[in-house]
Amino acid sequence: MTDLYPSRVADQPTWLERKDPVVHSPWHSESPLSQAQHEVFERDGFLVLQNVFEEDEIAALQAEMNRLRGMPPTLDAETIVAEPASGALRSIFAIHRQSALIGRLASDERLVSIAKHILGDEVYIHQSRLNYKPGFDGKEFYWHSDFETWHTEDGMPRMRAISMSVQLVDNFEFNGPLMLMPGSHKTYVTCVGETPEDHYKQSLRKQEYGVPDRESLARLAEQHGIAAPTGPAGSVVIFDCNTMHGSNGNITPYPRANAFMVYNAESNALQAPFAAQTPRPEFIGAREHTERLVPVRGSLAEQVRAA
Repeated sequence: MTDLYPSRVADQPTWLERKDPVVHSPWHSESPLSQAQHEVFERDGFLVLQNVFEEDEIAALQAEMNRLRGMPPTLDAETIVAEPASGALRSIFAIHRQSALIGRLASDERLVSIAKHILGDEVYIHQSRLNYKPGFDGKEFYWHSDFETWHTEDGMPRMRAISMSVQLVDNFEFNGPLMLMPGSHKTYVTCVGETPEDHYKQSLRKQEYGVPDRESLARLAEQHGIAAPTGPAGSVVIFDCNTMHGSNGNITPYPRANAFMVYNAESNALQAPFAAQTPRPEFIGAREHTERLVPVRGSLAEQVRAA
């Protein structure tokens, strides 16, 4: 397959124009987003939704978050990622397969309908994880475009995937919230450096390859600015796969945590990696996408009551 977005193959970074639509469906009166929301996502490459979930649903998600933080023995040890210095829990991957409630969240009609609208296709989960940024010990996630990594290391051919971050605790401007550069999704910044073997083992803890150069980041920030959405638990941040984003470390007592789902279009199934010797493991980038998401309606709390 022709590589439309080559990266990690040259000794100097370049800027490439996006070759794919941002929103693959036209807006109409039955769309799951308002016309204004549709246009904001097209323009900025991200959208923040509040009041998506009811209080009992948020409480159920928080209880599950706390249960999983205890690392029950049912978790696959390979999917657990610790902070590089403190050893504190950083992420649990493939969480929609290891938690019935998070699996139900990933299939929730309120989220899936938006994913299908933006991507213009049936969708499946490319990646899921719980991100924990504990008070005092939560380290930064450096600036990056998810698509650059998914393309080079997983073999995702086109920019036809989105992320949804469901905030599980209140996000403040001071506890390391997600930061995004509005409009950066329309430019692809290539990265320098050949992908090391089994790079994922290091990059999940601290990414060093697939990181844009500082000059490009400075230029993007000057052109687009930086936004740091905050909001109460239950807010949802939706962002395009190529939106430049990152987050600061958390030195406050207030933890930050989110359930993170990546929806990929079925027509955008993974190929061979474009700049890595072997693809990353299935728990990081799903290659056997047999789990077409059928939207489920109703309260998440019903999942808890039925368990």
